[in-house]
Formats: sequence, structure tokens, C-alpha cells
Amino acid sequence: MGTIQMIQVTPNELANLISESVKTQIQELVNASTKEQPKEQNDLLSRKETADFFKVSLVSIHAWMKDGIIKPYKVGNRTYFKKSELINVVESSNRF
Repeated sequence: MGTIQMIQVTPNELANLISESVKTQIQELVNASTKEQPKEQNDLLSRKETADFFKVSLVSIHAWMKDGIIKPYKVGNRTYFKKSELINVVESSNRF
């Protein structure tokens, strides 16, 4: 490993340079992670929207919840489903 010489840099200036560099790197990581998962896949769908997504009836959605095929999330007395999990259910059902 080579040596690093700091000429005419005060400890405060060095700390500021390091701080700015770390902030930049963290911001790049945050931006990269938000690009990897589109926002729409984190959306919550109601029972009706879930039925429309699968093109089935609400009775089928209830049966799938009861059988553990899809996982419901309760907010008060409302039921929602994570779109990303619904997509995983579809993808896993097509594997042979």
C-alpha cells in the first residue's frame, strides 16, 4: 500500500472532505436501490384490485387467503395484498 501525503490540509478540512465523500457514496447507493425495485411493486392492492389482477372473483380471493396461497395484510378492518408477493405467486405457479 502506498503512502498518502496531505500537504496544507487542516484536520477540519480533511474531516469535511471525508464526510462529503461518504455522503456522495451513500446517496448513490440509495438511488441504486430505489431503481432496482420499482415503486409499483411495493403497492398494496385491495381485495377487489387483487381479484381484477388475477381475473377471478372475490370468492376465489377469499379461498386463496384461507388456503394460504396469498397472504393478506389487515389495516383496520380492510384487507390488502402486496403486489410484489402476488407477482411471486404467479411466477412460482408457472415453474415446473
